[in-house]
Amino acid sequence: MNAVIQPPASQVVELPQPLQTWCGDSLPGVRLAYESWGTMRGRGDNTLLLFTGLSPSAHAASSENDPEDGWWEAMIGPGKPIDTDRFHVLCFNSLGSCFGSTGPASRNPESGEPWRLSFPELRVEDIAGATRAALDVLGIERVHGIIGPSLGGMSALAFLLRYPNSARHLLSISSAMQALPFAIAVRSLQREIVRADPVWDEGRYRQDRQPVSGMRLARKLGMMSYRSPEEWTGRFGRRKMDHPDPGFGPRYEIESYLAAQADRFVGGFDPNCYIYLSRAMDAFDADDHAGEGEQPLKALAGLASAAVVGVESDILFPLHQQRDLATALEGAGVATEFHGLPSIQGHDAFLVDNERFGPVIRDYLAGI
Repeated sequence: MNAVIQPPASQVVELPQPLQTWCGDSLPGVRLAYESWGTMRGRGDNTLLLFTGLSPSAHAASSENDPEDGWWEAMIGPGKPIDTDRFHVLCFNSLGSCFGSTGPASRNPESGEPWRLSFPELRVEDIAGATRAALDVLGIERVHGIIGPSLGGMSALAFLLRYPNSARHLLSISSAMQALPFAIAVRSLQREIVRADPVWDEGRYRQDRQPVSGMRLARKLGMMSYRSPEEWTGRFGRRKMDHPDPGFGPRYEIESYLAAQADRFVGGFDPNCYIYLSRAMDAFDADDHAGEGEQPLKALAGLASAAVVGVESDILFPLHQQRDLATALEGAGVATEFHGLPSIQGHDAFLVDNERFGPVIRDYLAGI
């Protein structure tokens, strides 16, 4: 059974040639699912390329083909901060993911079997490379701007470092030039938890019997790093559940919340894709693209402008990393805005704190 989920509104780009990966492998039969909003002018003159975080599909917003709310519904649409009356927004499901794009859950066209752990080593640079090749198929040589939250910000940097003249503007949100030890440790433990589930079976689990326990625990740990202690205190405090477990199960509302988040995630994301993308985030380092003694983002000097946005309570990509990124962009000669927002909602704030993120995104895009 193929575990790739094809969202109803997604279209697919098939790359005409095998993708040469960052680690030297050749990946045949690459397909990328995508969705778009707004009307493209010329060859992408008004296109904003949106890279996603680790787990979202390309369905960032609703459309006529799929009226279900997308993961960034509040931001994308007519009159919204990312205004589709003005911009054409294009979002690909990342290479390595499981929502219509090629990844460990899809089939190797040469063997007819799922890739599973035979899928080549995945790097953020490969997400960028596959996206560049897909844009070529669509006839888009250069986009107006790139937006990237979280892993998407890393993908945006990799894209611009590999293809410096492919965009005019950059909006990086809650991302960084590389992962810090804390983030690596969290993701390493998440992967270990998934792999420790006996059902994982070295990646050979059946699609109708996945490592549910491992994925639930990994998601709970992830949620603890996506939000902040301050939010937990204000939102849940020490309130107990209406019907607490009499044994060692959940008793507090915060436990119930984490369980609900885990239940929503399990079954909706392929475990092998999860560990591949997670490891790719750990491996990315913008400094790998600079020569000795060079500015780390020297290749981005051709950008007309950039904006870097983060929040004070983000423990996964701390605000000082956002400042470092803004400083590096300025060092490369890019006119750069920096916005450190006082949200208490942690790394996930860009998904939920619309009152703070909306005006910043709207104002930046209005000026480009």
